Amino acid sequence: MLKHIPNILSPDLLKILMEMGHGDEIVIADGNFPAASIAQRLIRLDGHNVPEVLEAILKFFPLDIYVENPVGLMEVVPGDNVKPTIWEEYRKIIVDSKEPFNEFEHIERFAFYERVKKAYAVIATGESALYANIILKKGVVT
Repeated sequence: MLKHIPNILSPDLLKILMEMGHGDEIVIADGNFPAASIAQRLIRLDGHNVPEVLEAILKFFPLDIYVENPVGLMEVVPGDNVKPTIWEEYRKIIVDSKEPFNEFEHIERFAFYERVKKAYAVIATGESALYANIILKKGVVT
């Protein structure tokens, strides 16, 4: 056991976070996302929701300061009458983390899937909110 590491961060997830380098991306996926069929490396956290995973990761994970938007979201499909209220929860978590952040990058659904295929890893959660997928681009520790 180690002190001060949130229990939600499994040994496999901590290893992935340590392996990642500057510019690598990690995806925290909701329960509807096809994580197993897309991920290069898959971490399963099915009993957890995205906000609690995001908050735990940002205690250790620097966001990339060299890109305009180091955090990406899957944009709502045109005609889909959904307003993802979870995005404001993400904004609060990111701002509270004190990581540099201006705005989310909104990525079209199929472009999002293609980007996830190149991500270093995908964390599959049990999140039930729609449009709850989020991409984090790793920065450097200064």
